[in-house]
Amino acid sequence: MLTQPVDLVEWMFPRLPRSAGRARVRFIRQVFEWEVPIDSAETGLILLSELVTNACRHARSQRDRMIGVRVVLPTDSLLRIEVSDGNTDLPRIRRTTPDDESGRGLELVAALATSWGAHLRGEGYVGKTVWCELALPTPANPHD
Repeated sequence: MLTQPVDLVEWMFPRLPRSAGRARVRFIRQVFEWEVPIDSAETGLILLSELVTNACRHARSQRDRMIGVRVVLPTDSLLRIEVSDGNTDLPRIRRTTPDDESGRGLELVAALATSWGAHLRGEGYVGKTVWCELALPTPANPHD
């Protein structure tokens, strides 16, 4: 039997550079409402920002295609962030050098998130979803 997430929000943004900032504002308001611990909220903010920025920069889809953001708090110990765009190219971590000025977004996601991945969207939808999960501290595991 499927169960509904404890908390879930979804937003749509145009594929424009300013959308990352707008997503950050909505995200931080939401996680504070959910009473996510500040350290986890800050890490989640970085993760969200990287995923939305990547979708804006690399989606290579029509400019009028929107970016979907979904934030789920399925339990009190997990935060999931999903960003969907109209491109079917799945992301991969790039090998960067110390002189590279960009290209480290997914390295950062991989380093900060508990897990992350990407998949093509289901039938009837165009593009892909890139997701990450962040373990939240609980009384039993205060250092997560």
